[in-house]
Amino acid sequence: MRMLQRLKSDEHLKGQRVTLRVINEKDIPVLYQLIYNGDEPEWKKWDAPYYPLEPHTLESYRSHEKARINRLGPNEPDSRLIIEVDGKTIGTVTYYWEHKPSLWLEVGIGIYDPDYWNGGYGSEALEIWVDYLFRTLPLARVGLTTWSKNERMMRVGEKLGMKVEGRLRKCRIYEGQFYDSIRMGVLREEWMKRA
Repeated sequence: MRMLQRLKSDEHLKGQRVTLRVINEKDIPVLYQLIYNGDEPEWKKWDAPYYPLEPHTLESYRSHEKARINRLGPNEPDSRLIIEVDGKTIGTVTYYWEHKPSLWLEVGIGIYDPDYWNGGYGSEALEIWVDYLFRTLPLARVGLTTWSKNERMMRVGEKLGMKVEGRLRKCRIYEGQFYDSIRMGVLREEWMKRA
């Protein structure tokens, strides 16, 4: 399998309505404002709210982003890209290694601007991202972990052909209620059949 090079700062992954691109220095203040907008940003109520949002100043967030880039291997694709709609930053797509030696990779997505929820932007962005990762890395599977209250995220996974591979019952507590942790995934051969 041919490995693709990391996206250059002027390269984009384009869909019909969304564009994924590399995070540049000028994007740091924009992302910081979107992510840390107020004491309890609305997006965080859906994105693993049982984990506190890591506190950052603009400068510590800038350092955090630089450290993320520095952790990447030389032939590894960027682990986080911006999602844009009509030139406006609305969120990010990410991946992380659950277990790198066995190529166990999980993806994530954050749409920080609620005006862009429920419009299909997240589904399109994640579809572009998963496709890019399958084309870039020798993965057998791409996974997605969410929680049972985030039904929108589960629907996105289903739209992309992901199957529920595991449900850990009542292992997340949020606002005094128990929720399940949901593990979803799609195999390379399943993904390629979609095309």
